[in-house]
Parts: sequence; structure tokens; C-alpha cells
Amino acid sequence: MFAFSSTPELLFGLYLLYYFRIFERQIGSNKYSVFILFSVILSLLFEVLALVLLRDPTLGVLASGPFGLIFASFVPFYFDIPVISRFRIFGIHFSDKSFIYLVGLQLLLSSWKRSLVPGICGVLAGSLYHLNVFGIRRKKFPEMVASFFSWLFLSSSTSSSRTPSSGNVIGNVPSYAAREVQRNYPSSLHAPVPEPPESSVATLVSMGFDGNAARQALMRARNDINVATNILLESQAQ
Repeated sequence: MFAFSSTPELLFGLYLLYYFRIFERQIGSNKYSVFILFSVILSLLFEVLALVLLRDPTLGVLASGPFGLIFASFVPFYFDIPVISRFRIFGIHFSDKSFIYLVGLQLLLSSWKRSLVPGICGVLAGSLYHLNVFGIRRKKFPEMVASFFSWLFLSSSTSSSRTPSSGNVIGNVPSYAAREVQRNYPSSLHAPVPEPPESSVATLVSMGFDGNAARQALMRARNDINVATNILLESQAQ
């Protein structure tokens, strides 16, 4: 469940895993850790059940890789991430989310039945999470467990950040945002704050935050979108 069997699946899968980090910024590291564990375990159970029920000799071994987690993430992507822009190419309507769906479709059909079955199992797991089965969306891990999951799944990507403020977005405690603003922008209260770019506001809105709150957070963080995200997450936790 943690290693892809071919290079194309690896490339598409890693791209989607990196993109779906948007949900951690939306719901916080702790709840995202719950989502990861819930999706992986439940999709694995569905895969075992599918192999038992289908008994298809042509199916053989299912495609390896975190298909369950990836396709479970498509459920909140569909319901919780709004469409920001729409456009047409050769008369066909597309949106800014269309490319992600196309990458997911390519990964879903990469090994035909061997990848189709775990992909569907992942969608089922994501749907149960979205329906809040057993109140799963309100569950939280102890902080030590959440920090371990954040390090295990995302430390490699955060280590490539170029600045301290962007590298510390993942896995921060709620009080971090206020300290970060005070430390990095001690004179911000005495300097004029530029109007936040609409692209930054749209990015925060696409994560599920209110537009006015996103604009205020960007102004407070002097248009640092990573710090603004922490400010918004802190306000939700209070």
C-alpha cells in the first residue's frame, strides 16, 4: 500500500498526494492525520472484501500503492474545494479542477482492474468519511500521534521549503501563527499594509476559508499566504 509498481503510477500518484496537502491546510494536521489513517485502513478492508466477493481469476494481485488514500481524497476535493475559474477548449467546458480529475482518471485506469478496484475502494472510504460515519470528522489524535503522522507522510515535502515561515506550516500548534507574525513582522503595525492579491485570496477561499476572513488574515500577515493560513486555522480552533 506504500509503494507504486510502475514509474507512471509513481509520478501521477506523487503529484496527487502533493496536491491533496491542501486538505491539511484546510482542516489542520491533526484531523488530516485521522483522515489518512481512516482512509488507509477502510480502503484496505474494502479491497480484501472485494477480492473475496469478486473471485475473479483475471484480477490477480491488486495494484500496489496508496490508491486508497489518493482516491479517498477525491471525495473532499469534489465537495469541499470550489471551482474558481471555468474555460472552454474546442467547445469543451473545463474548470481549474479538471486537470486533477484527468490525472486521477489516468491513475485509476493505469492497470485496469488491478488499479480500478483499489481506486473504487478509496472512493468508498472517502465517502464514509464525508458522511461523518461514527463521528469520524470530529475525532482528533493526541498531539504526539498527530506530529508523528505529519512527519511520516509530509516531512520530505516540508524540508524542501525555502523559508522558515513556509516550512513551518505543517504540524504547527495553534498559537504558532500569532508568534510568527510578531517575530517576522515586528514593525507591520507602523507600515502601510498592501492590498492582498486576489490570487492569494482565491487560494485561501479554495481551501474553504471565508473570503473576508482570508483577506484580513493576509493583511495581518503582510500577504504571506502560509502565515495567513495558520492565522485562519488558529481562529477556527478557538
